[in-house]
Amino acid sequence: MGGWSTSNIPDLTDKTYIVTGATSGLGAATARGLAEAGALVIMACRNEIKAQAVAKTIKGRVQIRALDLADLASVRAFADTVENAHGLINNAGVMAVPYSRTADGFEMQIGTNFLGHFALTGLLMDRISERVVNVSSITHYIGRIDLEDLNWEHRAYSRFGAYAQTKLALLLFTYELQRRLLAAGSAKLSVAAHPGYAATEINSKTQNIMEQVIDLGNRLIAQSADMGALPTLFAATADAEPGGYYGPARFNWRGYPIPVASNAASHDEKVAAQLWELAEELTGVDFQVRPD
Repeated sequence: MGGWSTSNIPDLTDKTYIVTGATSGLGAATARGLAEAGALVIMACRNEIKAQAVAKTIKGRVQIRALDLADLASVRAFADTVENAHGLINNAGVMAVPYSRTADGFEMQIGTNFLGHFALTGLLMDRISERVVNVSSITHYIGRIDLEDLNWEHRAYSRFGAYAQTKLALLLFTYELQRRLLAAGSAKLSVAAHPGYAATEINSKTQNIMEQVIDLGNRLIAQSADMGALPTLFAATADAEPGGYYGPARFNWRGYPIPVASNAASHDEKVAAQLWELAEELTGVDFQVRPD
């Protein structure tokens, strides 16, 4: 028995979506699903050559625009090109990479996966008419937010710990944004999704022995990127709950999308508010949520 799939996506002919990181894996599958349902998809990508190759495989309307989430100047430049969109899908990310810093001095994973998307969403919020979707991960369960050392300047660096922190941060951001939207009287939605265990390019760039383990897992037990993108597509186009979180049906691992639970830490409203204030301070983005 099947579940919700791309065949259930409604006609999106009059809609525009922004998908970050649409050059491969989940992002490419998400862009394809939206475009083939009629939407205009803005592929917001760091590597425009790879984006052009992906765009040629998509049957539908796409535009390619440069966006490097590891550089706030690029985030601002991209935001200046957007007049309006119905949905923003914060999909791009790096996973378990060696310690390095963004152009603005942030630890690479928190800077790219969370702070870059926080800044982008804040800059575009008044021009997004329907919903924001943040792509998290089951790794958020092992994440820990260190508000005193978000950028790993004082603690011993952990590649997977840093990645898990970003995915927990995205959930805290999702739920806090929804609370602020409701308080402002806005009908816009803030929603999150995760792909379960999907075979994507991000899983093959850890640059250590784990890459070999992950590659084996990709070949033996992971589901496809197309299946992994279904929770994101559901969150972006279906009748999603405000502040909802969606993932694969089978043990959060694989299968068709359903509502799923996140850990207690992701629902800590005090930490969420403090993280929001810290993100504003670090990015220089005054993130205002206004009534529709």
